Amino acid sequence: MNRLSILKEELRRMADPAKKTVLQRFFKTGPGEYGEGDVFLGITVPRLRAVVRRYGDLSWKDLHDLLSRGVHEERLLALLVLVERFQKGGEVDRRNVFGFYRRHRRRVDNWDLVDASAPTIPGGWLADRDRSVLDGWARSKNLWERRQAILATFHFIRRGEVKDTLRLAGFLMDDEEDLIHKAVGWMLREAAKRDLPSVEKFLRRFQKRMPRTMLRYAIERFPEKKRKAYLEGRF
Repeated sequence: MNRLSILKEELRRMADPAKKTVLQRFFKTGPGEYGEGDVFLGITVPRLRAVVRRYGDLSWKDLHDLLSRGVHEERLLALLVLVERFQKGGEVDRRNVFGFYRRHRRRVDNWDLVDASAPTIPGGWLADRDRSVLDGWARSKNLWERRQAILATFHFIRRGEVKDTLRLAGFLMDDEEDLIHKAVGWMLREAAKRDLPSVEKFLRRFQKRMPRTMLRYAIERFPEKKRKAYLEGRF
């Protein structure tokens, strides 16, 4: 039995049927839902991270296999390996990880998979490079690519840079997906911690057009009086 087969067998021994049922429901895997068809084993993230520490040297072929499968935890484990490899690697390693991620981004196809990887990998690689690739992702018809675009800017926000977040938020202002409304609102909230004047200027411009969920997430940490004023459109 090869190493990848051993890994897959180990994951199945860790499976928890009760947890699986909860996760299938939580991640909306039913017909017509955003996670339709996704399959869970019922393994918690801390337990997966422990596995990553022992399988961090998986080959690109093995990572491709894991990301190409319909088992959620296998895709998440592959992404956690990639995140660790990106964080610990040199320039060549980081370039390779980003390229691999970019080619496989359609398999980063649930919100937890995006949130666990996009800030570190595309965000980290593009931090000191041309970021226009994110504009294309933000305009994609694919929900998860759009979420990857806005979540990648979390890395820039942590460096005190909010202009890309605001630009992509503008692209996503009329998005129909609640998962995008929440993601954009979350990033605006984080951006406000670093550059409140710029974020408030953006909010005043778009407060009447912005989806309600997006606005609520963005102003969640504002003082109550100011939060109420934004909700009532009084700016």
